[in-house]
Amino acid sequence: MYTITVTPRFGDSDGLRHINNIVLAEWFELARNEIYRLFTPDLDLSYEKWKLIMVKTDFEFLGQMYYRDDVEIKTSIIRIGNSSYTTYHEAWQSGHLKAKGTAVLVNYDFIQQKSRPIPDDIRKKLEEHLDDYSGK
Repeated sequence: MYTITVTPRFGDSDGLRHINNIVLAEWFELARNEIYRLFTPDLDLSYEKWKLIMVKTDFEFLGQMYYRDDVEIKTSIIRIGNSSYTTYHEAWQSGHLKAKGTAVLVNYDFIQQKSRPIPDDIRKKLEEHLDDYSGK
């Protein structure tokens, strides 16, 4: 499992004084950076080097989050396919689960415009963070 702590910015809050729902997509993406490094260690976004494309993401909001307290984002891998993998994210604030979601990413060759199998060495590293999704 990967864990990061996010300090909400003032601009992350909205007129209702809670964290705006669009911010969660950014925080969950930030939490995936270490997984991205498995595929592209220097995070170079050039077509020649970048190897991932997102095909699905979803979020479920379980409670409101607020500006003044840090948010802990926990990320694990819940499925590894031939060319894709699924991440599971949780956002915790003040000891309470506030949101959860998943993202499906594909190992992708942007020059050839097609998916590629996940290399064995990367698959092994993903497996180190494989978690049982049941009951979450």
